[in-house]
Amino acid sequence: MHTILGAGGPVANALTQELINNNDMVRLVSRKPVQIEAPNLTWQKADLLNYDEILQASQGSTVIYLCAGLVYDKEIWRQQWPVIIQNVINVTKATGARLIFFDNVYSYGLVNGAMTEDTPYHPSSVKGQIRAGVANTLMAEVKAGNIKASIARGADFYGTDSLNAFFDQMVLKRLSEKLSAQWIGKAKTLHSFTYIPDAGKAMFLLGQHPESDNQVWHMPTAPAITGQQFIELAAGIYKMKSNFFAINKFLLWSYGLFNKTVMGTVEMYYQYDHDYIFDSSKFEKAFNFKTTSYKDGIKHMSQTLYKASV
Repeated sequence: MHTILGAGGPVANALTQELINNNDMVRLVSRKPVQIEAPNLTWQKADLLNYDEILQASQGSTVIYLCAGLVYDKEIWRQQWPVIIQNVINVTKATGARLIFFDNVYSYGLVNGAMTEDTPYHPSSVKGQIRAGVANTLMAEVKAGNIKASIARGADFYGTDSLNAFFDQMVLKRLSEKLSAQWIGKAKTLHSFTYIPDAGKAMFLLGQHPESDNQVWHMPTAPAITGQQFIELAAGIYKMKSNFFAINKFLLWSYGLFNKTVMGTVEMYYQYDHDYIFDSSKFEKAFNFKTTSYKDGIKHMSQTLYKASV
């Protein structure tokens, strides 16, 4: 049984589809029903802040995937993430399941050069401090031999209708509506984006290979290019001009006064005015994985979720 805690998000949905296609038994666990149906899939309601509910939902699991996405607010993260990770660790011990935790790169902070699985934690934000604490708590249990668990990290992602995916919302969605693109920070810096379908396939592969346990894996991600190159590539596919409006930190903060999610992005601005280079070569070599190019990923999105307006 493959159990996905925090089901319903972009990565969880992509992983779910991979498991369904492989005829694995899948249990989705979330507070609200997930609109995915298959003969080998069930859904169970549970709150990740409630240990008893998670334990009941995870009974019989061989692999547990933690793909939770909390409200983008550092105070909520500060209150809830430590509780969630401890609950999930305890459930993993009780069930004997393997655990794969989908994480982001906030714990690394501002990195001069490429982020790898060996990059030390030097968070540059409160959310990064919280994520580093969660990762350290989890891997301490691994090192003590109490659980079998891995951390799967992705860069900023694209390939979803999620409002938290800024490349989708500020570039692809706007170009599909024949509007000029927007960009956060400096468009001449390098940036990496993980394609959601690739992340789903990679999570699936980790779940199928117990020998991958007890370490950090970076999800397959195409080499970084500049924001301007992203926009030019997308504009060419949408047959639009590559005009764009750059949003600086002050403007981001101003928008944030009216939108809590945007305000949560302000402390992460360092990711957008410095190079953000994500190295996933470890995973690609270990699994002989061919990462989707940005051109192919954007083209697929232009034919599916973000079709050009007529």
